[in-house]
Amino acid sequence: MNANRGCKNGARISRREAVRRGVYGTAGLMLVDRLGAEALAITQAPKVSALSKAKAKAKAVIQVFLWGGMSHSDTWDPKPDAGYDYTGPLREAIPTNVDGIRLGELFPNLAKQADKFTLIRSMTHGNNGHETAAYLMQTGHPPGERLAYPCVGAVFAMCKGYNAGYKGLIPPYVVLTQPQGRFSESGFLGSKFKPFATGGDPNAQRFEVEGVVARGISDERQKARSELLQKMDTMAAAMPKNPQLAASKDAEKRAYQLILGQGKEVFDLSKEKAELRDKFGRHTFGQDCVVARRLVEAGVAYVCINYPGGWDTHKDHFQTMRRQAPQLDQGLAMLLQDLHDHGLLESTIVWCCGEFGRTPKVDWQPPWNGGRNHFGEVFTVLVAGGGFKGGHLVGATNEKAGDVKERPVYPVDLLGSIYALAGIDATALLPHPLGLEARVLPSTAEGAKSAGLLKEIM
Repeated sequence: MNANRGCKNGARISRREAVRRGVYGTAGLMLVDRLGAEALAITQAPKVSALSKAKAKAKAVIQVFLWGGMSHSDTWDPKPDAGYDYTGPLREAIPTNVDGIRLGELFPNLAKQADKFTLIRSMTHGNNGHETAAYLMQTGHPPGERLAYPCVGAVFAMCKGYNAGYKGLIPPYVVLTQPQGRFSESGFLGSKFKPFATGGDPNAQRFEVEGVVARGISDERQKARSELLQKMDTMAAAMPKNPQLAASKDAEKRAYQLILGQGKEVFDLSKEKAELRDKFGRHTFGQDCVVARRLVEAGVAYVCINYPGGWDTHKDHFQTMRRQAPQLDQGLAMLLQDLHDHGLLESTIVWCCGEFGRTPKVDWQPPWNGGRNHFGEVFTVLVAGGGFKGGHLVGATNEKAGDVKERPVYPVDLLGSIYALAGIDATALLPHPLGLEARVLPSTAEGAKSAGLLKEIM
């Protein structure tokens, strides 16, 4: 083996170092980063008030992010009487198992689960840019300020993960399967609080999780590598009290536990019954939902499913809706049922939306030819579990689904309610590396728009 191939400035590395670098790939470095994150979080994380602790019901969150922005009027806020220029070919609204709640025709499975979720039909922020709207929806802070704030997942990783004594091998903030790159999820907290993005496809024959399941390498070969490394590592045995070597050995041990032990088990969907996986749908999103439940079972605090393919439907809107909406309907409905069946729904918040909605009026002109454009004036959010009531509607839109008719809900109201149910003080200071004052969520005194927490469904 040519161990110095690819090294800069002619630097040479030993065979032992080459093997060690192979071990401390994504999995090993992830664990080393996590150890540093624990130290920062435990000493500097926001305090949780006694009042918040008393009301806290949520231990975990599953976010289904419909990046690109899903149409609200074609899905969860149908307006069948608005006319063809607004409905296009999707003109039906179907009843649910809750009187008074109707969904778009492409959601028959969710219609059977309406008692488990609430629809917020008056979500609003007025921002029509993908990056800026995504940042606003996932941090609660307006874009363009001097500070880049962490998203809700990073805050959960700090407060409900590391600061709560989380000892799991898998980081407490996981993204299935790819980050969107719309903004820095960890903000000024730094790379240690970025999500662990799994990569791979859980619907493939083998879910190749980045740094955990390697293509073409069997468990037996990974085990042989571990044993070889142990035989070659004479330095650790010669210096057993060296703290740096001890930390290195601990990271090595935990990395292999992730690759060969508990970590790998969580991502191994062959452990699930085939019939259950079929109910979720044998497509990427459906199997993402299976993994999300398994991660929550393993103690992961925050799981974000970035919807594969997205919903940015300027063109071919109705074709995309007919292809993707049934998969969203199948996977999300079964996720709610499965969490309920496993006794996890009461302690797990599920929230699902995009960064905004789509224009209620169809754009029939070329080049769009029946598309819908960005629309941040009003859209719908689905929330369930973790202390949120099911079977309710919050807010309403006008007859064309273009304006808030009653009870506006702003990003700080939604995120503040999620934090409250998890026992996280949204007014607390975050640890800024320069000691600047930065709170979990902005206040109305700082110019944040708010109509109040969602107490009617909490």
